[in-house]
Amino acid sequence: MSSGRSSGSSGAGTGVPGGVVNGGVVNGGVVNGGVSFWYADDGLPERREPLSGDATADVVIVGGGYTGLWTAYYLKKAAPFLRITVLEQKFCGYGASGRNGGWLYNGVAGRDRYAKLHGHDAAVRLQRAMNDTVDEVVRIAEAEGIDAGIHKGGVLEVACTPAQLARLKTFHETELSYGEKDRELYGARETAERIRVADAVGASWTPHGARVHPVKLVKGLAAAVEALGVTLHESTPVTEIRPKHAVTPYGTVRAPYVLRCTEGFTAALKGARRTWLPMNSSMIVTEPLTEAQWRTVGWAGREALGDMAHAYMYAQRTADDRIALGGRGVPYRFGSRTDNDGRTQSETITELYDILVRFFPSLTGVRVDHAWSGVLGVPRDWCATVTLDRSTGLGWAGGYVGSGVATANLAARTLRDLVQQDSGQAGATDLTSLPWAGHRVRKWEPEPLRWLGVHGLYAAYRAADHRERTMPGAESSRLARLADRVTGRH
Repeated sequence: MSSGRSSGSSGAGTGVPGGVVNGGVVNGGVVNGGVSFWYADDGLPERREPLSGDATADVVIVGGGYTGLWTAYYLKKAAPFLRITVLEQKFCGYGASGRNGGWLYNGVAGRDRYAKLHGHDAAVRLQRAMNDTVDEVVRIAEAEGIDAGIHKGGVLEVACTPAQLARLKTFHETELSYGEKDRELYGARETAERIRVADAVGASWTPHGARVHPVKLVKGLAAAVEALGVTLHESTPVTEIRPKHAVTPYGTVRAPYVLRCTEGFTAALKGARRTWLPMNSSMIVTEPLTEAQWRTVGWAGREALGDMAHAYMYAQRTADDRIALGGRGVPYRFGSRTDNDGRTQSETITELYDILVRFFPSLTGVRVDHAWSGVLGVPRDWCATVTLDRSTGLGWAGGYVGSGVATANLAARTLRDLVQQDSGQAGATDLTSLPWAGHRVRKWEPEPLRWLGVHGLYAAYRAADHRERTMPGAESSRLARLADRVTGRH
């Protein structure tokens, strides 16, 4: 697929240099959708054969993204005799694993809640495991010869208003309390030495993060899993999961263990519509920047970049010197519907472009080459979880709330240990005792409450960010604090 680079004409009504079209390229247009820029850059994969009839396995994994592939990888490595089958509705990496911002970092959804439920020390163990997971992914990529453009520059999160700075300092102290003693806090001058974000007044940096090309990672992982002898069936949607059965239009795979690794697409399964909410996240990527443009921006360390806004952004400097930048956009579609190949509303693209030039005014007029969207899984209490029901053999992992690139690896290793413990191949491990193992959460509200609630909350976050930018004060908006309490995020 082409990256859609254009001559710089503007699309009607978008305010974004390059213009926007749905689902492809026109003269002077931006690619909108087509799954993601990462696939435009590396090419769509040739699909593997679908399931051809009823089958059996020792473990069947539903979902061919990071969680499902890592789970298959670690299980097969631990027990080569296992017959493992992965079922994927489109192709491996079609969902969030092929559309994310390429943040391989140590964040995990729900840590503070786990501290309240299980004690501070338990949450510290979870955080340390996440810190180590960043290096684990880098290690396996090297061992398997996966060239995923990984650069371990850490994660830099900036504050651009007094209220954001107050939150940043609280955030920084909280991270230190969870054992992250190598984290650093910067003032305005030190921040500018790393990256010149307009109006940045401070930043917090952790070394536990890396930039990655998401599609090269997921493609390499799928190839490594297949080389181990795992069976991968693509173009095979699973319509129902029940004990010992994964049901598809082409046949049913029967296995003692059925592991659900479907993240933002979970709502499409029978009986799971209210399990995890499919939250939308959208991205844009610029044309490659010139050396002169990079001199105005800085960013020589190629850190993953985020901010302390309530409706936050995330970005990376890509291996080919573009800026890929994302945010929530339209947060949720009525009835837990998911997008069609990543097409993105023009107003969302404009909002993301506005963030880009607000952060880097010197880039005003830079061309946008590609825009896309995807969904991530959000549990009602915003807690990532790993579970194996020993009475049924049903397991699942996910609910990463946007932090899944690294978290999926830790979740997969935890699922491996839970299956091995249940089958008698091994005993309890440090991972099976982490506080997210076995965590249960109530379902989301029915429609239209779900749609009204999510859109109302993100409207509150945006209003809070606007108020903090236009009426500077050291106190975070009460609107945002109320929204946090309603969502259960804090």
